[in-house]
Amino acid sequence: MTAYRLTHAAQTDIAAILAWSHELFGADARRRYERLIATGIRDAAASKDAPGTPRPDLGDGVFAWHLARSRTHPRGRRVRNPRHFLICRREGDLLVVGRVLHDAMDLSQHVDPGGTWE
Repeated sequence: MTAYRLTHAAQTDIAAILAWSHELFGADARRRYERLIATGIRDAAASKDAPGTPRPDLGDGVFAWHLARSRTHPRGRRVRNPRHFLICRREGDLLVVGRVLHDAMDLSQHVDPGGTWE
């Protein structure tokens, strides 16, 4: 498995997504979405040949990985309609997840193309 790193912003995004999911849909739904996010990160990290949707408008080498691409992989009940993207780029063999954003958002307003991915 390829290594990955979550930025502080991505960690904050995930915590907020899971809290919202728990509040609106309950603990089981939160656990399903948590498994889906983890699976999406592993899938994006492992996919060197098909790295998602290129997003040069968000920075050099940035791509979006929609969680719908990974929804058939987690064990147990599936998330039927995932709505989030992983915003990623590679630093050598390391996948860096910069943000985890809802697909209704204007991604360019939440990712600074010239910013650092701490």
